[in-house]
Amino acid sequence: MQTHQILVPLLLTLGAGLATGIGSAIAFFARRTNKRLLSFSLGLSGGVMIYVSFVELFHEANLSLTAEWGPRLGSVVTVVSFFAGILLIGIIDRLVPSVE
Repeated sequence: MQTHQILVPLLLTLGAGLATGIGSAIAFFARRTNKRLLSFSLGLSGGVMIYVSFVELFHEANLSLTAEWGPRLGSVVTVVSFFAGILLIGIIDRLVPSVE
């Protein structure tokens, strides 16, 4: 295994953990309950964790699909599938009624 194969995932995980810790520290040490600050902090920490998960999944999917269908078609299928998944989640979110 090469150094960059270990270093990149390690740095991504470290960044996600630090962002989560920083976001929660901002919310914890606030003098009074500020809903805007709390929303921002939770959104920041959640967004970073989701981003790190997507980066890892996207890379694995791209490796699998390029091995099966070649570098060009595999990459296209990876990107199209990623955005089709986003579109599908958006459609489901619109169609399913909220609890409120």
